[in-house]
This record gives sequence, structure tokens and C-alpha cells, in this order.
Amino acid sequence: MTEPHTEIPTRAPAATGADDTVMPFEVAALDLRGRVVRLGPVVDEILARHNYPQPVAKLLGEAVVLAVMLGSALKIEGRFILQTQTDGPVGLLVVGFTTPGKVRACARFGKEGVAAAIAAGKIDAGALLGKGHLAMTIDQGADTSRYQGLVALDGGTLEDAAHEYFLRSEQIPTRVRVAVAEELRAENGGARHRWRAGGIMVQFLPKSPERARLADLHPGDAPEGVQVHTLPEDDAWVEGRALVETVEDVELIDPAISSERLAYRLFHEPGVRVFRTAEVRAECSCSRESVEAMLKSFSQEDRDHMVEDGKISVTCEFCSANYEFQPADVGAKG
Repeated sequence: MTEPHTEIPTRAPAATGADDTVMPFEVAALDLRGRVVRLGPVVDEILARHNYPQPVAKLLGEAVVLAVMLGSALKIEGRFILQTQTDGPVGLLVVGFTTPGKVRACARFGKEGVAAAIAAGKIDAGALLGKGHLAMTIDQGADTSRYQGLVALDGGTLEDAAHEYFLRSEQIPTRVRVAVAEELRAENGGARHRWRAGGIMVQFLPKSPERARLADLHPGDAPEGVQVHTLPEDDAWVEGRALVETVEDVELIDPAISSERLAYRLFHEPGVRVFRTAEVRAECSCSRESVEAMLKSFSQEDRDHMVEDGKISVTCEFCSANYEFQPADVGAKG
């Protein structure tokens, strides 16, 4: 979380803030580092590409916020991939974040299972995801090994999974909040629903040896079966965590509350400094060339079976772009 960003004073925070940005911040008095994510057109573009039921779209939006929040902290060139695989109505969520700021996402779900969940009013994240796992992968390219962390999903939220990941894998006291909602906007004489999303993450990263010892996680933070040291929690982390837990969903998605203003609201008493924001954009990595190469890597039999009505048609699950090929283009028999 230590980044060479340009500091921006927060004594007079802006009234409105830029959408589709990530803003790092630091609360030195509490040894806290954090990030605020604000997504407007980016998350709306991603979700509008698919005709997902509203609860599925909202869940994928939460995954997008979490992936942007974690992926934008990478200090290397590469990809951060967040993926869930579960037995619930929404069996798969995939979000890919490519440094420094490209994101794409998609979901797979059972239509009947989601419809039944909506009818029963069971549309919270835990009910839609069910049980399985959340994988977070850092991929630096073909010549570098991947790093992957896994955490169980057992009927909880993506926030819960993130907390457990940092507890198990990083052993860094962490709190995450995410929010996603639709807003109704006047547009071309009518009204249109648009998606907005936001999130905040804080981590306790003490510099002094004394605080570092007390940063060992408190037993109350640990899931069942995980043993941690029984040292008392540091007062700074108790205060920082309590402040973040006061954040309301509307504060994370309201376009009238900038990232700077939110940080100032939460941490003006101990003192907060924010750093220059980084931009995020919705961009898929698919191309006609990459799809053609993928098809040519398939077996002859698989390519032949893909021919329908004299052509091969491939649709990207992330951006819904459609690519059509003549069988001869990829070595298939028409």
C-alpha cells in the first residue's frame, strides 16, 4: 500500500468527485493505509452489456469494486483476477483487472435458480453465491509464475471473504466496505437506470516494533478453526476499524460526496492525507486476432463441430463482442 503518489490537501475537500477513480489515502496517526473506489460509467457500461437479473448485476458490481480496490494496489505490471466458483444460483463471477486501470467482468448463473431466489426474496450475496471458494490470482505474464490465494465462501458476502483472505493469507488487519445501487436519471426526455458503485478499504500497517507486535490479529477477528495470537488489539486499529464501519452505502455511491470528502469525514480528527487518484476504465482484452488464435489451438474435431450455417461464431463473455470466421480461416471443415 506504500505508493509514490502526489499528496493533495484535504482541508477543503471538493464537493463533487471524479467517477471511475481509485484514491489512496493514509492516516499516519493510526498507522492506516487505505483506498477509496468510485465507479460510475465504468460499472454501468460493464453491467449494461449483459441482460443480467438485477440481483446478479448487483453482485457482479460488488465483485468489480473489490477487484479494482485490490488490483489497483499492485506495484507490478500484470493482471489481478477475482473469481468465485460456487454451488449457488450464481455459480461463477469473474473480474479481470489489468494494470494500471483496465477492468472487465462477467457472471454465469442458473436462470431458474435465480428466478426462484428472487421469488423467495433470497437475493443477498450469501444466498446467491452459496458455498464454494473465492480465488484471487496475480498473473505477471507467461514467463512468470502465478500467485493465487483461495478463501472459502460459505454463505457470506464478498466483504466477508475479503476479510478472511487478509486474515489467512496476508495476516494484515483489514476492513472492506462495498456498495452497489441503481440510480434513475433523466435522459433524452425520458428516464434511464444507471449503475453506481463504490468501496473503501483500510489496513493497519504499523511502523513501530511495538505496534507491529500488537498488530497480530485479535481472536475475535478469526473464523472458526483459525488460531491467532492473543495480544490485545492496538487502540489505533480499534479506532480505525470502528470509523470505517460507520460508512453508509449512500456515502460510497453518492456522486455529491467525493472520495476526498469521504476520507475527510472519517479521519479528520486523527488527520488524513490523500494521494492523487488513478483512473479506471472498462476495457476488454479480446480481439479478432486473439479469438482466431484460440480457435486454431482447438483440435480439428472441435473446430469442425463449431461450424454452424457455414461459419464459426464466437461471442466474448466479458464484453459481448461477436466474431465470425469462415471455416477455412481457422482450419475447420465447412
